[in-house]
Amino acid sequence: MKWSKRLFDLFWSILGLAVLWPLFLLIALLIKLEDGGPVFFHQERVGYKGRSFRIWKFRTMVVDAEKRGKPLTVGRDPRVTRVGYWLRRFKLDELPQLINVMLGQMSLVGPRPEVPRYVALYTPEQRKVLEIVPGITDPASIAYRYENELLACSHDPERTYIEEIMPEKIRLNLEYAIRATLWTDMMVILRTIICLGHGRYDGPGKYSHTA
Repeated sequence: MKWSKRLFDLFWSILGLAVLWPLFLLIALLIKLEDGGPVFFHQERVGYKGRSFRIWKFRTMVVDAEKRGKPLTVGRDPRVTRVGYWLRRFKLDELPQLINVMLGQMSLVGPRPEVPRYVALYTPEQRKVLEIVPGITDPASIAYRYENELLACSHDPERTYIEEIMPEKIRLNLEYAIRATLWTDMMVILRTIICLGHGRYDGPGKYSHTA
């Protein structure tokens, strides 16, 4: 499936960028008008075979967010801008990752790429997830679409994520990879879109590293 999946990703990422560029321009304008800061946010993530790459996202937080708090967001973080709130709610901030897909650093469907800080904590078994090309969405993101609410109730959100949620998400993705086909990938994309349409999808980034 490797080459067919790559052709599938390449076709839809290029088509998506070609069709969505007016929306990209609108979002960029709104971000600029709010505070004049940069439109995009780049962050190092760990991808296929443990290779690092810079992920693309629309910026949803204040410019110096990393200096104002922890490297994650839980609940209504005051560092999130007004425009950023809506981008996050409907996951529009993730659209620039179509660039990562086009470049071959990501796939449309695959485990969400983690920051090095958390990958360093992986067990040997969990590191098997690095044998899968990371993606924009995945079954774990759908299953944990209300993860933000769960973490907001925790006294130690980061510990809860590391010890409970992260291992389960890795397990779900490894399980999915065994039976993954282009058809099942399309179903994951469809389910993601349906969740987005409900306006309650917290999918990729619902437990967000400062972005």
